[in-house]
Amino acid sequence: MGYPQYCVLERLKASALKYPDKVLYNDTAETVTFRQADELSDRIGSFLLSKGVTKRPVVVMTGRSVLTPVCFFGAVKAACFYAPLDHTVPTARMEQVLSVIDADVLIADKSTEGLLPKIGIKGTVYMLEDMLGQEPDQSLLENAWNGLSGDHPLYVIFTSGSSGKPKGVVTSHRALDCYISAVAKVLRLDGTDILGNQSPLDYIAAIRDIYLPLWTGCGTVILPKSSFAIPTELFKLLNSYAVTVLCWSVSGVELCAKLNAFAFGKPQYLRTVIFSGSVINSRYLRAWQDALPGVRFINQYGPTEATASCTYYEVPAPVEADTVLPIGRPYENYRIYLIRKDGTMAPEGELGEICVGGPGLALGYFGAPELTEKSFVPNPLDPSSGELIYRTGDLGSMGPDGLLYFHGRKDRQIKHMGHRIEPDEIESAAKAVEGVDSAYAMYDREKELLYLFYTGSASSKDIVLYFRANMPAFMVPRRLVQLEAMPKLPNGKIDANSLKQHFI
Repeated sequence: MGYPQYCVLERLKASALKYPDKVLYNDTAETVTFRQADELSDRIGSFLLSKGVTKRPVVVMTGRSVLTPVCFFGAVKAACFYAPLDHTVPTARMEQVLSVIDADVLIADKSTEGLLPKIGIKGTVYMLEDMLGQEPDQSLLENAWNGLSGDHPLYVIFTSGSSGKPKGVVTSHRALDCYISAVAKVLRLDGTDILGNQSPLDYIAAIRDIYLPLWTGCGTVILPKSSFAIPTELFKLLNSYAVTVLCWSVSGVELCAKLNAFAFGKPQYLRTVIFSGSVINSRYLRAWQDALPGVRFINQYGPTEATASCTYYEVPAPVEADTVLPIGRPYENYRIYLIRKDGTMAPEGELGEICVGGPGLALGYFGAPELTEKSFVPNPLDPSSGELIYRTGDLGSMGPDGLLYFHGRKDRQIKHMGHRIEPDEIESAAKAVEGVDSAYAMYDREKELLYLFYTGSASSKDIVLYFRANMPAFMVPRRLVQLEAMPKLPNGKIDANSLKQHFI
């Protein structure tokens, strides 16, 4: 069977032939080999096609198991695109996602079946266990992809929208191929590697753990969510499966250092840690570097709309508490532009909006053409080229070292006492204070007060004294609020609206 160029199923078929009996996914309770993943997904695809389900979104609400990515592949074999749904989020959030995707098919399993009456499914629900009993129909599978290309949608992954309604980012097979091919080269993966998956399988970060094996022959261990509550036990788990590569969120990396896990053990087989999602606290990165001096650490930056990440920076040496990491340089086949308000390119050292071009861009937002048109725009630097770029809303600059630096959100920029202030600069300064775990700066425009919210054991006096000694007076926060934990949105980012309740 032939698939179009860039189609992930071509990679699945090829890897199943090359590594038939090698474990592809392991969830610590069950395993699935490359060949089994291919054969089981044939069953799922055949089941869907036998019901006339093709070329449409299929919601997948299954557990954190080896069969969930297999289910994704099965939907794709029916020429559908999958929309993973996290069953651990509040019911209201699930209902929001379902209202946007408006799919007429949902796949559930025994672990999620009890939630179905609570979320008001409009369409048909198929149980994964039943689908796996379907005999593969090769004629149906062979015809499903007729006339389609690598630009066909692969998945819809949801992120938070500014309106409070989640946005469904639609990514094509070609875009995924662009990113996975590039990150595989940077990670230098081969068939001896084992990835340790942290991210929920519905989240954008999980695409590395799901798809890198198909490109490189490595395997993925889907780590139990409970293991992250006790990092010492987590390290034991990583060692028991000889995990060599971690593609984790910054919060996951920081947690291990915060809980002093390295005092009790360390991952013995690790050779690379790649992190993304937010700005890492350099003190916690240094804890990892000190404990694992031979390990590569790589900082990634990028939005879901650019298929997970578009830039990377390999940290060359141990960092200091006040080190600000660059976001580095573009991955292969990505283009980064720093564009000023007047539509021109920002010169070295000057801020511009980070805009992304290249084949790694998403197709747009599901069912939201106006929002797509607003965010994916013609390149103002070369309007006649026909190139579309994605406007991230983030600010960046090009340093004299030729590397990109991140400067926070464009819409968070503060004008205070006649000065333009970047909140991320205040947050970076706060994180350099001993005892500050995380920090978030906000501005009450009505009362012209600069707030700093933080977690950790540091006192507000310690923080203020540090700011007075190291920062100009207009950047010293006037209100400091110590929190037990930062409020988070479903995508893991800080919930700024909930912090506003602390404004006096």
